[in-house]
Amino acid sequence: MIANHSISDTRFVFPSLEQFLDVLFLEEYNTRVVVLGVMALGAAAGIIGTFLLLRKRALTADALSHATLPGIAVAFMVAVAVGGDGKSMLGLLLGAFVFGCIGVLLILAIRHTTRLKDDAAIGIVLSVLFGLGLCLLKIATEIPGGSAAGLQGFIFGKAASMVASDAWTMVAVATVIFLVTAILRKEFTVLCFDEKFSTSQGWPVIKLDIVLMGMVAVVTVIALQSVGLVLAVAMLIIPAASARYWAKNITSMLILSAIIGSASGWLGATVSALVPRMPTGPVIVLICGFLFVVSFIFGRNNGVVISQWRRLQLQRRVGMQHILRAMWEVCEDKTDKTFRIESIVLLRSWKLAGVRSLLKRAQRKKYATHLQHGEWIVTEVGFAKAKRVVRNHRLWEVYLITYADIAPSHVDRDADMIEHILGKDLVDKLEQLLDSGQPLSSPHPIGDKA
Repeated sequence: MIANHSISDTRFVFPSLEQFLDVLFLEEYNTRVVVLGVMALGAAAGIIGTFLLLRKRALTADALSHATLPGIAVAFMVAVAVGGDGKSMLGLLLGAFVFGCIGVLLILAIRHTTRLKDDAAIGIVLSVLFGLGLCLLKIATEIPGGSAAGLQGFIFGKAASMVASDAWTMVAVATVIFLVTAILRKEFTVLCFDEKFSTSQGWPVIKLDIVLMGMVAVVTVIALQSVGLVLAVAMLIIPAASARYWAKNITSMLILSAIIGSASGWLGATVSALVPRMPTGPVIVLICGFLFVVSFIFGRNNGVVISQWRRLQLQRRVGMQHILRAMWEVCEDKTDKTFRIESIVLLRSWKLAGVRSLLKRAQRKKYATHLQHGEWIVTEVGFAKAKRVVRNHRLWEVYLITYADIAPSHVDRDADMIEHILGKDLVDKLEQLLDSGQPLSSPHPIGDKA
């Protein structure tokens, strides 16, 4: 690791190339241990967090992490009472796990035996058990040797103190979670999306819920040493939330969530090793947050950029279809297919500037041509395109009037809301149903044709 610095030295010393390469290639033992442990933790947390997120129980991890605090304090006091020093990591984590399971059972009991929803159950368990934990922790620290036991480190994590056995424990837990997820993936998926269907099929919903929450408790407990109980929820939720912006199905979401969690652990441990006095847990969470921001902005599934692009494309497509339909309607009874801008403005009550902009776009696409003296003409390409647009619109209008009992005076607006997303298969079905392959006559008055 980087050489020690005085605690009063607040200067940032950029790591040398040698130090950077040592950390990058895991030359130092402590670095290898921490990186291995947090990568395994990140992968396991990402997988379990996916099911938590889909099940709308994101705050369950927060409740469980806070529920472990009284378990740590109780485990320490019991160990001291029987003659030990209370510093055994296995004993402390066992106490945390027991109280984590108690927290799980309390949440499930409140949820299944009362009318309270998940959020209320989580809030009750979180506040009560965390309050109990703070009181017990105060008592534990006043016991001889309690202040030196490092109990406060579980609140914010102490990854730097991780030893090889801790890292291999995380690897073992991650492996078990991978195997359980592979075996019960279908059941967990259905449980997340449709619990009532699972019940109707005779599946043991409560048992599956207990298994899932039990794995959450296990991951939360092993996360205590690296990121602490305050930040454990971040490792469970943020990778899954990030993966959701990229994944198309549950399998890819599980894989991506595990990768993001593992990458966050590796990067966090690396940065912590390179930068003096930088705590590993918070750095891991910050990197998770950074990856979430990147996913939120650039993710292909409803990311800000792609969503805005799709919205813009839809607006442009809708605008073009509207101008094509307007050109068809003003030229429908003509033989030369010429028109003036004013006729469209009068027909649609659109602004003149907007009509001009749409017609310029139509001209660039060779749907219309600007003639002399302010006249326009619909091209053959534009005529064929407008024909398809008008046919789809009027097919939908006739269908709504015939089968949905929509009044002809109101059907135009209803058709406008859906016509732009009609697929070819649906259009073919409408044509078969209405026995028409040509544009129908408008079932309602059009502009000055009324």
